[in-house]
Amino acid sequence: MIKSETIAAIATGMTNSGIGIVRISGDDAFSIASLIFKTKSGKSLNEFESHRAYYGYIYDGEKLIDEVLMLVLKGPKSFTTEDTVEINCHGGLFVMNRILEVCIKNGCRHATKGEFTKRAFLGGRLDLSEAEAVIDIINSKNELSMMNSTSQLRGSLNEKIKNIRNILLEKTAFIEAALDDPEHYSLDGYLDRLKEDLYPIYNDINELENSFNSGKVVKEGINTCILGKPNVGKSSLMNILVGEERAIVTDIAGTTRDTLTENIVLDGISLNIADTAGIRETEDTVEKIGVTKAYEYADNSDFIIMVIDSSVSLNDEDYNILEYIKNKNAVVLLNKTDLDTVIDEDIISKYTDKKIIPISAKNETGINELSNYIKDSFLSGNINVNDSIIITNQRHKALLTEAKESINNVFDGIDLGVTEDLVTIDLVNAYECLGYIIGESISDDVINEVFSKFCMGK
Repeated sequence: MIKSETIAAIATGMTNSGIGIVRISGDDAFSIASLIFKTKSGKSLNEFESHRAYYGYIYDGEKLIDEVLMLVLKGPKSFTTEDTVEINCHGGLFVMNRILEVCIKNGCRHATKGEFTKRAFLGGRLDLSEAEAVIDIINSKNELSMMNSTSQLRGSLNEKIKNIRNILLEKTAFIEAALDDPEHYSLDGYLDRLKEDLYPIYNDINELENSFNSGKVVKEGINTCILGKPNVGKSSLMNILVGEERAIVTDIAGTTRDTLTENIVLDGISLNIADTAGIRETEDTVEKIGVTKAYEYADNSDFIIMVIDSSVSLNDEDYNILEYIKNKNAVVLLNKTDLDTVIDEDIISKYTDKKIIPISAKNETGINELSNYIKDSFLSGNINVNDSIIITNQRHKALLTEAKESINNVFDGIDLGVTEDLVTIDLVNAYECLGYIIGESISDDVINEVFSKFCMGK
């Protein structure tokens, strides 16, 4: 066994809070802890029992630093699989940094980003996909994202990938055995049977790959732009969606002159939403800039919510915006249905094929229908993270695509009548690509890149 350096870092947020945690992991974790920790009676602990919490004080020599609870976890039954100590102290930044300083002074090295989780991976506690799920949980913006990452952390993707790899390995091994020992293993008709056996695997990989589009929405949110002419209720809609008065609302057309952005969660889906300046011809220099920025934001959005005032007739500004969203992913909201309306869905449908939803921002009606439409538009069917595996990682998606292409090459090769040894080349490549996802075969550079995205102390 190679003796590991003992590392330490603050494992909680770098802000003042009620409680903070300083984590120590490595071969000398217990001996270092015994140098800096004393019980209430003043005695040092030379022998620690695993999975117990000890009450006492942290000292720097003879100088008292803080009153703490110290959790002791003996490897391999710890997150890192190493001897680990977690010092639960008061959560002031100065106090936490002072305790970390004492740990380093007594033999620890400051941990790098993600080093605790990296050690868990290297120790076999997590595979690479499970380790990546840790940072996804930390960065979750909504419940769907958190639940999907938690499912992956529990090994849902690992299990799926391993099952597929086992079948690929079995097929490859049989071909190679038959080529080496044709007297005992026959390949007559085997490639035709192989093709049939690989169809379910191909479909499984294809389903995982296709889930990435939904996964991207779950993880990152939908870049959404609210677009419309002045005074149609865009800012009122923004305030309803955000849940507070973020945008200024007046009866004066052109009140919104700049783009106001917020991240909101609508029925489990994150929207990176922007309220933009009203679209109209104007001589006001500032308002012109706002209109230009509105179109720029709309050009880069995944989804556009066009708002129309149903209490007034359509004009050129409405027609121009309807023409602009013609080839965009968009929905049209008929606002102010609480007033006497002069426009209805039949009239708007003459100018657009987009979904039309009547709403009243004032009475907050129609918002649930908008929410359901967004969810149906961006998620592939009804996603149940307890039953489905959703890919949210671009690295995983690229490897699944390559594995799928390799199996496609197997199909093409069989149709063209290639020899069995050539078929195994693509089978092995698919096997290795899937192995890269869970880290069973991967370079140090990729591992370092994955863990460099982690926060300090995790």
